[in-house]
Amino acid sequence: MKYKSIIFDCDGVLVDSEAISSSVLTEMANELGIEISQVEALENFTGKSLKYSLNYIEAMFCKPLPDNFEDEFRKKSFHKFSIYLKPINGVHDVLNNLTIPFCVASSGPKEKIINNLTTTKLIHHFEGKIFSSYEIKSWKPEPDIFLHAAKNMGFEINDCLIIEDSITGIQAAKCGGFDVIGFVNDNNKERFKNENIPICYSMSELENLLKYQIKQ
Repeated sequence: MKYKSIIFDCDGVLVDSEAISSSVLTEMANELGIEISQVEALENFTGKSLKYSLNYIEAMFCKPLPDNFEDEFRKKSFHKFSIYLKPINGVHDVLNNLTIPFCVASSGPKEKIINNLTTTKLIHHFEGKIFSSYEIKSWKPEPDIFLHAAKNMGFEINDCLIIEDSITGIQAAKCGGFDVIGFVNDNNKERFKNENIPICYSMSELENLLKYQIKQ
């Protein structure tokens, strides 16, 4: 057995939330007269901390964002998640069939992770196994969230395999010395070409890849 534990990113790997988040950010930015497209938002914000995204928008605005901008974003995105959020297609089967311990390690606040996993009926897989960058005050591409997750799960770096959908997350995994599989979608496939890592295009493909990796 090559790996003893799997560490999943959340947004874009377990739940299909990236497009929802970026749409809320672009709508709010556009309301302030900041011209930013959904494509630009997905390219620049996926896998990044909210602080990074807000700083990016603020730089375009050339003055401070309204004091309530972040709170309004949280409120609006949580509302849309409650209505539109879905699990990544096939992820239930992957989690049901895994035979080794796994967890989730995300840049998002723990409340958001719990809410999104609850909405998508994935929460029962991750009770006591949810790790947030907000808890340790360190965000990807720093590797600390993955190191934190591995330590709390009781495994060494070489025992763990990371599943990520963003370049930022892949950089964090590599920086920490972890092996990583890239989960490819329409928004990231071009950027993954030069990463020199195993990639998969669907959860069924990921499941087959994990079976092979776990058996080695």
